[in-house]
Amino acid sequence: MFWKISLSFILCSFNLMINAQQLAFPGAEGFGRYASGGRGGTVYHVTNLNDTGAGSFRDAVSRSDRTVVFDVAGVIKIKEKISAAPGITIAGQTAPGAGVTVYGNGVSFGGNTIVRYMRFRGSIDMPRGACTVVADDLKDIIFDHVSIEWGRWDNLHVKNSSNITFQYCLIGEGIDPQRFGALLENPVDITVHHCLWTGNQSRSPKAKAKIEYINNVVYNWGKSAFVGGHSATDHYQDIVGNYFIAGPSSTGDFLSMFTATDHVYHRDNYVDLDKDGKVNGRMVTDEDFIRQKATLIKEPSALSRSNVKINAASDAWKIVMAEAGSSLKRDAVDNRIIGYFKSLGKEGYIFKTEVDAGGQPKVKPKTSKLKDTDADGIPDRWEIKNRLNLNDAADGTTITQAGFTNLENYINSLVK
Repeated sequence: MFWKISLSFILCSFNLMINAQQLAFPGAEGFGRYASGGRGGTVYHVTNLNDTGAGSFRDAVSRSDRTVVFDVAGVIKIKEKISAAPGITIAGQTAPGAGVTVYGNGVSFGGNTIVRYMRFRGSIDMPRGACTVVADDLKDIIFDHVSIEWGRWDNLHVKNSSNITFQYCLIGEGIDPQRFGALLENPVDITVHHCLWTGNQSRSPKAKAKIEYINNVVYNWGKSAFVGGHSATDHYQDIVGNYFIAGPSSTGDFLSMFTATDHVYHRDNYVDLDKDGKVNGRMVTDEDFIRQKATLIKEPSALSRSNVKINAASDAWKIVMAEAGSSLKRDAVDNRIIGYFKSLGKEGYIFKTEVDAGGQPKVKPKTSKLKDTDADGIPDRWEIKNRLNLNDAADGTTITQAGFTNLENYINSLVK
């Protein structure tokens, strides 16, 4: 009896510890929601749009335990791939104007990382097999309101990783030779919710994964939209509240390449294939998955351990239209892509190169005019309002009652 009571006490205490974990930021959901990033570490100010050197984005992400803030906005043209260190926070919302675009090659990330309000775009000048964003062999990462585009193999690659979230992201316009959305190779506990997948020939995503795929929109796919794992390994896909909306480039194959090793739980998904400028689709049925040879299961594999607020599919597509990508202030490329989506079937393309899509427009750099006397990443006016010391950078790293540092409270206050 004592052993049973003790075991119950231990399990209860463990559950309380899990529930008490600190979120990455208010509104963080899914399996990557507990990433701590650079919390409590140093602050790095990106002060220029150079590819390399002091004050550059490449230098900013080269070391762990950093929160990266931006004193400049514009396009950072990179020649070689960037490999970011683990344990960083990239606060794209701190940039002035229309924010920051990293363009020309890919960025790979390490674990325990928070990335918010950034745009990452590859290029036809990358190596043939390159992806724009890579999150391989890591644990604990969250991408929030991030645009990921123009990858040559896939826009996004995630392999052998765990505790991952992509929320309110835009993943679109993969370019030659494959023009694919994402390849998820054996990640465990990956959340993809309220994202827009658009203008990809296929793989939106290819889910060789243990994944919860919630309230996403796939728009104007080419050959196919959501692709199963299609391998001898068992994969588990919880697919809930999504909307597949065909565009001018789309076939009727919104599901593709499942096998019996794909264990699918699904509900409240819709598909609209008539390209009539209205959202009036039909519910996705068991038969749609059975036709693809998937194994249907009655209980979800991941949803019970997540915290994602699930919307009805009829509401989710409107949320995605408003929020997906670096939407604090969208740039010309994302506005064009969202414009296709707003046509609800009548407009959209699948491009071979970013040049065919209009290219990366030139953007006039903009520098922040906010004064930060102690360079702690918090502008003086916010410090004054919140009774901090303008001459003491250490107070930026002080943990507050909410569980975030003063710096995090500031950067979180910039967005909803």
